[in-house]
Amino acid sequence: MDTGIGPTLREARSRRKIDLSEVEAAIKIRVRYLQAMENEEWDVLPGGAYTRGFIRTYASYLGLDGERLADDYRRTTGSPGGERVPKRVEPVPTAGRGRGPLVSSRLVIAAVCLLLVAVVVGIALAGGGGGSSPSSTTEGGGQKGHKKHAKEPAVTSKPGVAVRLAATAEVWVCLLDAKEEPLIDGQILEGGAEAGPFRSKGFEVALGNGSVTMFVDGKQAHVPPSSSPVGYRVDQGGKLSSLEEGERPSCE
Repeated sequence: MDTGIGPTLREARSRRKIDLSEVEAAIKIRVRYLQAMENEEWDVLPGGAYTRGFIRTYASYLGLDGERLADDYRRTTGSPGGERVPKRVEPVPTAGRGRGPLVSSRLVIAAVCLLLVAVVVGIALAGGGGGSSPSSTTEGGGQKGHKKHAKEPAVTSKPGVAVRLAATAEVWVCLLDAKEEPLIDGQILEGGAEAGPFRSKGFEVALGNGSVTMFVDGKQAHVPPSSSPVGYRVDQGGKLSSLEEGERPSCE
């Protein structure tokens, strides 16, 4: 299907007498992807928001209306046989879902505390204040304290780093763990949707744009706003570093 996007890009580049290699150096999109856009070979490109980001960036560089051409691509290639439509992830109502378990856990803790108080009072009354009762109470408390602390290393000693993504607007996402296994396999997150947390010794993520809030080990990472595709690597220490276009995962 001839959408007119490719000829428009090619004509604008020819009019400005710019070589494809110059464009690649300027906007960090490889020549083969630039050629694919000009020839409308959409199957060469990742599809979805990623491809729209490429079109938007290339068109804006040439002085064209990138938003309009990206919208043209969305409309004309969204039908069967056109753009490969990525899977969508619906928004997760985090506020409603998160309160249930929190309230239940508090009730359980309160009930356990009341039970422990009743047991201690019962032992004190039965022993009549003798020397053995405080000792046994202290010993029991010590054992319970020991059990409580024994569980903590199991939580804190988990290897790797945790990553959670929250979409602020529609965004295409490809997220790989340290073994290069896809955790988010080229899906579109709707605005308000969340994914994760995921835990691994490291991550690589490609985004169709910068409409994401990323949390690394519970702390918000710096992902600057961008209308173009971006990519990042998260190492085992939680450090975030940018990935160039050719280094980003594609989930193909």
